Amino acid sequence: MSGGLERLNGLAGEAAREEFLRCCASRRWAEAMETRRPFPDSAALLRAAEEVASDLGAADWLEAFAGHPRIGDRARLRERFGRAGEWSSREQAGLDSASEEILDAIERGNRSYEERFGHVFLVCAAGKDAARILGLLRERLRNSPDVELDLAAREQRAITRLRLERLLQEG
Repeated sequence: MSGGLERLNGLAGEAAREEFLRCCASRRWAEAMETRRPFPDSAALLRAAEEVASDLGAADWLEAFAGHPRIGDRARLRERFGRAGEWSSREQAGLDSASEEILDAIERGNRSYEERFGHVFLVCAAGKDAARILGLLRERLRNSPDVELDLAAREQRAITRLRLERLLQEG
């Protein structure tokens, strides 16, 4: 068993929930994950994360989305989101070399998206450059609210998995 998993399994309830909330800001998801401990191995942890996520409703997903900064708003990530903000900053590293024009377009797109759907544009940005993120943002603005909720939840699941893997590495 990895040091990170041993540490996670050994945390008191509230401390474990806080660690899970860093990975996904849905309280229902974090509480369910906390009660499923101890996990025998990382594969069991990741399976549990998917199982719990499959039972979440729209309100739970919206709560999870609210735990994310706007894509591209890296200046306030660490300030507002603490250690989870550091993870977001690393996940959004593809924006580092973006032109001001693309960053401005992402900012405008974020506002349009939030007006249309009522939550932040959520994309698993790891490995994506700014042009790809902008393209996805523009594509997804055409979706219906129901389709977009499903897509955003899928992206949240991918982000959650990456963050759980980081949590395990922190040991």
